[in-house]
Amino acid sequence: MEVRNAPYCFFIDGGYLDRELDSKRQGNRIDYRKLVSVIAEKSGTDKEIVRVYYYHCLPYQDRHPTAEQSEKFSRAQGFFRALQRTSRFEVRIGRLAFRGNREDGTPIFEQKRVDLMLGLDLMSLAVKHMIDEVFLVAGDSDFVPAVNAVKKEGIVVYLVHGDTPHDDLLDEVDERIALTQELVGGCFRLI
Repeated sequence: MEVRNAPYCFFIDGGYLDRELDSKRQGNRIDYRKLVSVIAEKSGTDKEIVRVYYYHCLPYQDRHPTAEQSEKFSRAQGFFRALQRTSRFEVRIGRLAFRGNREDGTPIFEQKRVDLMLGLDLMSLAVKHMIDEVFLVAGDSDFVPAVNAVKKEGIVVYLVHGDTPHDDLLDEVDERIALTQELVGGCFRLI
């Protein structure tokens, strides 16, 4: 297969990436810029990156947050701010909604707006023909319609996935890159 020299973008579902990295990071912090580069290299691409879009939610806080909630919220804000200041990174923040408690008393939270923002950004760049390839770091079947639509625009879609992607999403994409322990291990921050 011939590799084109055209621009590409990354679209990262931060909540999904966090869950997939938890077992692979071994307590280390991840250099997200390096992670993006390693994944792009693994695909065989030698192209210019347009942007990395990163979607996530700030942690939930009660109206009168506990010290632990405030600390977790502050750390997330700092991380998102640092990521936003990384060259060619754009952070999009959704909202975390409280949906009650499980039978064991643990809270149930749900991300809101994240999938829709990602799908809209993906479609916007595709229909404007600003990119020819996308790397989607996600696992949710909700992205299948967006993937199908951008493929109709001639965009090649790489799915970057961990251990838990939905089968429908795996079936719809053009290429698949697994987030293996080896891949992630080469992206630890040295600081």
